[in-house]
Amino acid sequence: MTVKEIFDTMDYGPAPESAAEALAWLVDQGDRFGHFIDGAFTPPSKGFDSRNPATGETLATLSQATQSDVDAAVSAARAAQRKWQRLGGAGRARHLYAIARLLQKHARLFAVLETLDNGKPIREARDIDIPLAQRHFYYHAGMAQLMDEALPDRVALGVCGQIIPWNFPLLMLAWKIAPAIAMGNTVVLKPAEYTSLTALLFADICRQAGLPKGVVNIITGDGDVGEMIVAHPDIDKIAFTGSTQVGRKIRQVTTGSGKALTLELGGKSPYVVFDDADLDSAVEGLVDAIWFNQGQVCCAGSRLLVQEGVSETFHKKLKARMDGLRIGDPLDKCIDVGAIVDPVQLETITRLVAANTAGETYRADTPLPEGGCFYPPTLITGLNASDPLMQEEIFGPVLVSTTFRTPAEAVSLANNTRYGLAATVWTENVNLALDIAPKLAAGVVWVNATNLFDAAAGFGGLRESGFGREGGWEGLGAYTKPKGKTRPLAPVIAFEGDQGPDGGIDRTPKLYIGGKQTRPDGGYSQNIHDKKGHLLGQVPIASRKDIRNAVEAAQGAAGWGKTTGHLRAQILYYIAENLSARAKEFAARIDSLTGKRGGKEEVSASIDRLFTYAAWADKYDGRVHGVPIRGVALAMHEPVGIIGAFCADDLPLLGLVSVMAPALAMGNRTVLVASEPFPLAATDFYQVLDTSDVPAGVVNILTGSHADLAPHLAGHMDVQAVWSFSSADISAVIEREAAHNIKRSWVNNGLDRDWSRSDAQSFLEASTEVKNIWVPYGE
Repeated sequence: MTVKEIFDTMDYGPAPESAAEALAWLVDQGDRFGHFIDGAFTPPSKGFDSRNPATGETLATLSQATQSDVDAAVSAARAAQRKWQRLGGAGRARHLYAIARLLQKHARLFAVLETLDNGKPIREARDIDIPLAQRHFYYHAGMAQLMDEALPDRVALGVCGQIIPWNFPLLMLAWKIAPAIAMGNTVVLKPAEYTSLTALLFADICRQAGLPKGVVNIITGDGDVGEMIVAHPDIDKIAFTGSTQVGRKIRQVTTGSGKALTLELGGKSPYVVFDDADLDSAVEGLVDAIWFNQGQVCCAGSRLLVQEGVSETFHKKLKARMDGLRIGDPLDKCIDVGAIVDPVQLETITRLVAANTAGETYRADTPLPEGGCFYPPTLITGLNASDPLMQEEIFGPVLVSTTFRTPAEAVSLANNTRYGLAATVWTENVNLALDIAPKLAAGVVWVNATNLFDAAAGFGGLRESGFGREGGWEGLGAYTKPKGKTRPLAPVIAFEGDQGPDGGIDRTPKLYIGGKQTRPDGGYSQNIHDKKGHLLGQVPIASRKDIRNAVEAAQGAAGWGKTTGHLRAQILYYIAENLSARAKEFAARIDSLTGKRGGKEEVSASIDRLFTYAAWADKYDGRVHGVPIRGVALAMHEPVGIIGAFCADDLPLLGLVSVMAPALAMGNRTVLVASEPFPLAATDFYQVLDTSDVPAGVVNILTGSHADLAPHLAGHMDVQAVWSFSSADISAVIEREAAHNIKRSWVNNGLDRDWSRSDAQSFLEASTEVKNIWVPYGE
């Protein structure tokens, strides 16, 4: 073959990677594995086979964990946790560093074993997965070293149950284990049933690194084992990566348990190509976005949105590039697309595509191997936004496409999904790119690039793509909690009485919705008495229709999130100023409501709280992450959206201000349910809001039963987060109802909070989403 013929055909000869070392390691283990518990492998037990999806050959037999295995792993982790935490950040850093070094020393063994087990091309495992796993342990070794200095008020959560998927077996393990043990936690990890081998090799690495027994425990099995971990009463935190359907079930199972929870779920990520983009580069990026790892990527750019004027040209270039993709033995270093992980997943992809009757389907004109789990790169054009394949996650090498005309339409189409994990924007106009990126409902946005990851930059989504971040400073919050002990919160009961009002003209409190005082939809009110039984007034009893009206008013105030931090600060200062002018009146009202003499101090603390968050409004900045590319990753703080909050019962003014102020400072709109026993302080407070230039709909205040309102507010599909500091037992209800659309929740689980401390960091984090925008630069 001549050089000219080589360039004309672009043919490559085979370049097979030897599997001998990986197979030898399996043989050395007897091709049978038990679990890794308390620093040692258990004897193999009855289980299942792990197969090579490219050939169907059995690689090893794994053990199916039982409840007793899970109990043993959790007990080992619990026994090791306190000593591991007391080792200190510097001591833990040494162990993470040793693990990172060993991952480097055995890099090729991990890469080959990953490819054998998962079916991904060896080039991807060798050049992406394994180096990124190493990077996470190096990075979090540094985080452990800095913890005592950088996070002096945080401590470990305890024992973490971690469940990872089959698409990036070792990398997902690193994402979970590295930050957890860096912060002083111990872990019980369940790898995916299909792909457990590199997790077991990692367990062997932990022994070689001298990691203390019980810090890392790895148990294998099917979904039943994951359920045992999720439901285990002695686990403090669950971290799950997988499907939205399973994530929703986990949220439901953990409701009311007090377990911390992070969910990294599915996606249907948009890949937006504008008409001024470098089309050839955009095509190459798209190859990585959707056919990397056979499209089995939660953040895969599986929805192509291309501007109408260049759509025909772009699709033509894309089809030509598809025809050049090489499909075959994943151990061949010249292969672009490997095998689907398992026949079950292959059947799912095949069924979804076969059921589609819309648009035009194009399959890459490239041969498939005769055996194994292979599916051709596929493009389906001419779809509408409502077509099932434009909405449902296929999790395979299938790209669906539609067109747009204007940037506004592109944003609308991109956000027309229940997911919100990632997005990609291609344009040569930097102004357009930086205008579009913040408008996309996604936790990660790549500009003129795709699938960029690093331990320094948090990864995670919103909407039904889950909540929480993995990596970076923002990821550490998922594995730490504030120092200090909490105590059970006793229910605060309203005073009762049968005496009339103690003189004065009747004041008629109402609900506060959309900047107006409104009567309750149900037309009912309740009496509020002081400690001596005197009637202080009647407050409305809000219903689900009032919640609906309040949420609609908050939706109408969406412009609040686009205002500057400087403007929001001024308004918060103005609220404090007007509250200060009525301090004596509010203090007297609080004293009469609560029957105590702490009104003056509560008003003073409320004013101070408003000043605190006014100060933070233009200072809670994001970060520029130092990622190892020629570019930057901008971690931008964005408002969550509409936050519903059940305010503390015992401090009727401070409890309300303490949740309202940080939410407003960060650009959110609020639906606040006032203290149930002492609501009149809140109905007085909206008079302060009326005189403080707060836009209509930004703050909405309801009164009534927390227990009655909780399921309706938490279940509302247009509320993005729900908080509860109520003394009523509503935490489980909120978490259960929030599971419907995987919204964020922050509940007290019946524990008290020290409201004398602002705890600004926790409230500001709860009031923001972190969006990482990757912007490469250079020619």
